Amino acid sequence: MTVDRRTVLRSTARLATLTASGGLLVACSSALEPGEAEPTSVAARPQPTQLTTTTGGTDPAAGGAPETGGPASSAAATPAGTPTTPPAAPPLAASTPAEVVNGPRDRTMVALTFHGQGDPALATAVLEAAEKHGARLTVMVVGSWLDQQPQMAQRILAGGHELGNHTQNHRDISSMSPDRARAEIAECAERLQRLTGSIGRWFRPSAAQFANAMVREQARQVGYQHCLSFDVDPHDYADPGAHAVQQRVLGGVSGGSIVALHMGHRGTVEALPAILDGLAGRGLQAVTASQLCS
Repeated sequence: MTVDRRTVLRSTARLATLTASGGLLVACSSALEPGEAEPTSVAARPQPTQLTTTTGGTDPAAGGAPETGGPASSAAATPAGTPTTPPAAPPLAASTPAEVVNGPRDRTMVALTFHGQGDPALATAVLEAAEKHGARLTVMVVGSWLDQQPQMAQRILAGGHELGNHTQNHRDISSMSPDRARAEIAECAERLQRLTGSIGRWFRPSAAQFANAMVREQARQVGYQHCLSFDVDPHDYADPGAHAVQQRVLGGVSGGSIVALHMGHRGTVEALPAILDGLAGRGLQAVTASQLCS
């Protein structure tokens, strides 16, 4: 059989492009709920069970500063060698509500959750600081960031952290039409599915602390049974400085707290080691949101 040389060259170029852009990644899956089948695609996913009452009560009008993404040309170090698939997250407790604001208060654990966007070098520094302290994070990624930095999805998972969905473009999702809100969630879910083999367990609304009923329903239709809120917000996105971030986090946390932090801010990177030391001094361990709620 005669092989067209131009066809071979085109195929080789496509393979090189995928490899250079981080397209060839090891797939991994998030943990399943008891009796829940792993979703394999955004379009063909079983409908989750009906939502339960949220712990957040009436949704307040909570604002959130939009994150400015880092330059697309910034380089982040990827793990050496072939990354291994991280172990599956534990199943959640049966009492886990549709919107989680905090975990059980009798636990000596807290969840540090990060808005995944910004300069990948700073994002990598956050991950490295956590890993040096034996901490595990939950990173709620913005889909447009993964479009620019696809290698960060595997880097996060390779460190034992977990990934969640924080919409595609980080706009005010509460003010959108249901169709537009669902598209924002589904587009980010598609990136997660393509890069990791799973849409992840958690969804967090953009520009809001709590998901309103419309947003929760759109998230459910995409495949998310649980929205992830928080009870400690140091407003680190406003860049108040490392000391202020440290004091606000340590002044607000208790067992079961879920903290909202942001990658891509130098003050947050600088504050993280002291935050982790302060938690350890109180006998508190930083774990993923799934571990906190298991």
